[in-house]
Amino acid sequence: MDQRGMRNRWGLAFMITLLVLVVAKLGVLQGVDGAEYANAAEQDRLRTYPIAALRGAVLDRDGNPFAYTVDASRVVADPEVVDDPERTALALTTLLDVPVPELTDKLSKDSRYVVLAPQVSPETTDAIDALELPGILFEDDPVRLYPAGTVGGQVVGFVGRDGEGLAGIEQTFQDELAGTPGQRRVEVGSGGNRIPSGIDESTPATDGDSVTLTLDQDLQFVTEQRLGEACADGATTRASAVVLDVRTGQVAAMGSCPGYDPGNYSATDPDLLGNPIVSGVFEPGSVMKAVTLSAALEEGVAEPDTVLTVDGHIQAGDRVVTDAHDHDPVDWTVTGILAKSSNVGTIMLAREVGDGKLEQYLRAFGIGETTGIELPGESAGILQDSDEWSEVRAANVAIGQGVSVTTLQMASIYQAIANDGVRVPPRIVESVTGPDGRVTEASTPDGTRVISEATAEKMAYMLEAVVGPGGTAPLGQVEGFRVAGKTGTAQRPNPDCNCYEGGGYVTTFVGFAPADDPQYVVAVDLERPSSDAEGGQVAAPVFADILRYALTADGVVPSGTARPDFRLTGTP
Repeated sequence: MDQRGMRNRWGLAFMITLLVLVVAKLGVLQGVDGAEYANAAEQDRLRTYPIAALRGAVLDRDGNPFAYTVDASRVVADPEVVDDPERTALALTTLLDVPVPELTDKLSKDSRYVVLAPQVSPETTDAIDALELPGILFEDDPVRLYPAGTVGGQVVGFVGRDGEGLAGIEQTFQDELAGTPGQRRVEVGSGGNRIPSGIDESTPATDGDSVTLTLDQDLQFVTEQRLGEACADGATTRASAVVLDVRTGQVAAMGSCPGYDPGNYSATDPDLLGNPIVSGVFEPGSVMKAVTLSAALEEGVAEPDTVLTVDGHIQAGDRVVTDAHDHDPVDWTVTGILAKSSNVGTIMLAREVGDGKLEQYLRAFGIGETTGIELPGESAGILQDSDEWSEVRAANVAIGQGVSVTTLQMASIYQAIANDGVRVPPRIVESVTGPDGRVTEASTPDGTRVISEATAEKMAYMLEAVVGPGGTAPLGQVEGFRVAGKTGTAQRPNPDCNCYEGGGYVTTFVGFAPADDPQYVVAVDLERPSSDAEGGQVAAPVFADILRYALTADGVVPSGTARPDFRLTGTP
């Protein structure tokens, strides 16, 4: 065989060998690795997207919403898949309300993921989906709405952009409200759009629980409106109020001025995003005399008609404590001491009780410990141990200085007196309802007896004298109802000098009605750095307006008995 024939034969053998190898490889790919390669290709086309759980609602006690969540989507893009960034931008600009240059810039980025617009409504995403634009995708991005605006805002709180509760009930009940996200796996084509006949598998999300509060939204509105009026007087920089149900301790309203809108919290001064009613502490002044006199009655030191000769001033260590105005000795009954808000008479009674006993009563009424209310950032207040009290501190504590409380603690003291001497820790959550409709009632804390029923009845009588003839708070009266309560005017610490001078005052009024059958407690405090007006002048009218609405809106029957005649002095 010649050389040329040999080359042809070898060439043919090579071609046959190569063909065998190719066929063998195809056989391996088709028969052995085909399923693996097909699965890999399928996996490459699969996209996994989270399915957001709808956050549970926050409702008032009648089911009116403070907060709820609606479906919405985040519109995103894969710029590598977008055919024509400018044309796509022109198609989306009106629907997304985003300028064409901004969209074009995002769609032209060297990236596989850009956000075009957050929280877009379902109607808009449906319109975008109908355009079949390559590379445009949607992700769940629900919208949290606060239809009541500022009403209840400090209680409800707010959520951040990541959906995490950052304040109020939104923070405390984050786990319950948030729910559990789901997941969706879909098969997409080269344009990034879902293949209609492709894989589409979903694990549904479990929506969050709804939280029902004890608040009455209408009463909450009236409370905040009245506080807003107080803050507009030119002298009041902060005003707070809380309304408690006497028998249950439930919070019917809780507000403070200035407040904020949870739906626009980012535009609010961060210092105002808390809830001062549970976190802000202040020296309450004479409203604390109710504790001192409760201790005196309970310990048998005095009775409402016990007469004491009260000077206009009293020595306390190296200080002299006076009444609001120094005066000659007066024969006042214990009722008169409270009605006239005598510092000297109160200190005289406190000394009979003793420092250790007085501290026990203060702590029994809840001073120096948190109430346990379902809100973040609660303060315990400030109460020094009595074995550390100087003579000056002991005198000050008895009249509400040298001790600090929250507005809620202040209300809780009077709730105990109004509730026949039993303190029920305040609560603001009524129930939690799951997405399946199952309702879990909030637990009710046990009441604690602080004073006897007889002492509570005597204290109610004496507190009613405060708003009666000769008392310090006739402006606290509510027509048709017998009202019991107490004024307070305490020096406010001046943060500029860490002293009292130039700090102004905190004026307070706390009370309940009807005095003969108590239903609601209202506590009000006003911070007034540039005013020395007393609680009976400025806090009592705010108290009366809020209490009047609470009683009438709830259909409470006016008092059926006349107000007693009070004996304030030793003279018959």
